[in-house]
Amino acid sequence: MLSQPEYLVVGAGLTGATIARLLHDAGRNVLVLERRARIAGNVHDSVHACGIRVHEHGPHYFRTSSPRIWSFVNRFAEFHPFEARIKSDVDGEYVSWPLGRSYIERHIGPYAPPPRGHTPANFEEAALALMPAPVYDKFVKPYNEKQWGVPAKTLSADLCRRFDVREDDDDRLTPKALHQGVPRQGYTAMVQAMLEGIPVLLNTHFTAASSWPRPRRLTFFTGPIDEYFGYCDGRLAYRAQRRVHDYLPDVRLQQPCVQVNNPLHEQGAHIRTIEWKHLMPADLAARLTGTVLTMETPFTPDDPREYEYPFPNAANQALYRRYRERAAAVTGVLFCGRLGEYRYYDMDQAIGRAQSIATRVLAGDEDPAR
Repeated sequence: MLSQPEYLVVGAGLTGATIARLLHDAGRNVLVLERRARIAGNVHDSVHACGIRVHEHGPHYFRTSSPRIWSFVNRFAEFHPFEARIKSDVDGEYVSWPLGRSYIERHIGPYAPPPRGHTPANFEEAALALMPAPVYDKFVKPYNEKQWGVPAKTLSADLCRRFDVREDDDDRLTPKALHQGVPRQGYTAMVQAMLEGIPVLLNTHFTAASSWPRPRRLTFFTGPIDEYFGYCDGRLAYRAQRRVHDYLPDVRLQQPCVQVNNPLHEQGAHIRTIEWKHLMPADLAARLTGTVLTMETPFTPDDPREYEYPFPNAANQALYRRYRERAAAVTGVLFCGRLGEYRYYDMDQAIGRAQSIATRVLAGDEDPAR
């Protein structure tokens, strides 16, 4: 039996590992529980038999403009520079996504950003306020209907926050991020370094800890908030991707970039195809023969270990608020992370949020979840 920790961290993904690391660095006694058989949550990666590293839950492009976050991750990994570029396969052409002004003017006509009008009531209204209807109909509507499995009009308008049209035709996914890259040895190795010296129990569901002494101070729960409460108000919805890997032994590179979106319904149920070799450092990729492609097809998971994307609609947000009210009445447990807060976080956002939470706890904040 392990000694009673000061802090219990449930989940060994980016949020849990960051919190555990900062508490451990401050001299606190921390224990991490992980329900899966491995660490790193949805940034877990592995090496294919051919030597190409594959991200098991889709491609992860690290980017941040925060010196604090960039300094933190560089404690645990050597990053090689990488700025993601994405293409959409439309009309037999690989088109840069987000779209540039020149593409719109070449295929549709003169472009001016639509005037701001009323507050959009749903995803479709929000998208059409940002882009011409032909762009929405070809690039956006079918992609998101495949991704979420419902009509676009039923999705939240907030889902459009990531969309833009590139006035300067810059084809980088996140051109404004000051720091961009991928860990040279992968994300799993980075998280392993973050957890060095901290006890981690794998294959351990949080309910298995019910017979142990409670942590002396606080539990950080990064699992699904509805599962914690036994789904008493219903289940929050998620989407995930089924992934089929294809090794092409005689092909150096198949695609023009790491990610090609397949937005149209007639292209099939899958929404994108990933070629992992593009993510690797050039010197490592040059030594390898063949390439690995991964086709990603959305589905609705029942197993929390497969959860990837919180569902963006009003009904699920209302259900989450009910669980937040329950969580506010629980003492000694702080719900955080993508599943605990039912919110999609980019990697830098997850780390920054975890840093803020750990800092407040260490400072003695009465309510670090504020």
